[in-house]
Amino acid sequence: MDGCKPRAPYLTLYPPRSSSSRFVRAQGNAVSSGYAAALVDACKSGGVLEQVHADMETLDAYVKANAAVAGFLANPTMAVEKKKDILAKLGKEAGFHAFTSNFLNLLVDKKRENQLETIIAEFETLFCEATDTQVATVTSAVKLENEQQFMIAKKLQEMTGAKNIKLKPEVDESLLGGFVVQYGKDGSGFIDMSVKGQVDSLANSFN
Repeated sequence: MDGCKPRAPYLTLYPPRSSSSRFVRAQGNAVSSGYAAALVDACKSGGVLEQVHADMETLDAYVKANAAVAGFLANPTMAVEKKKDILAKLGKEAGFHAFTSNFLNLLVDKKRENQLETIIAEFETLFCEATDTQVATVTSAVKLENEQQFMIAKKLQEMTGAKNIKLKPEVDESLLGGFVVQYGKDGSGFIDMSVKGQVDSLANSFN
């Protein structure tokens, strides 16, 4: 059939099941959590969780780097079709999966596009739970080499037993040298291998 293109898979989002504890969160917007949870369930059912997660990371980086786009999407006076057009162009350039594109259109239809960033953040949290991924922030005095990050990730994997480790590197020159790792629920896990931490510890020993 010449000229016919395969139809994109239809994305249906169902309300999150109240019996699942992962949908009950002390922090975060309940609506954002609901949409993110429904998207995770739909992606798992469709076997496209990894692909959509990659799209969400790309979208998150783009929105954070382009404040004007975020403002445009959050503007209630802008026409729905204009918003969909912007998202469609972005999705085409980035090669978004059909699930991602359909979900973004759904947010616009439901007038939830102004919560896009919080929905992405909730999706990231739920994705990490679903894939047994431990997220850790590594703050160092200088930018760490890839090999150093790999060794830190390997050590964290041994300590936590997590299947996957995702590092978020940051630089803080006040550490003087070394690094600090924060991980676990609400950042409760803490490893201080910085020069500043050693100096502070030494100073406290004299008090």
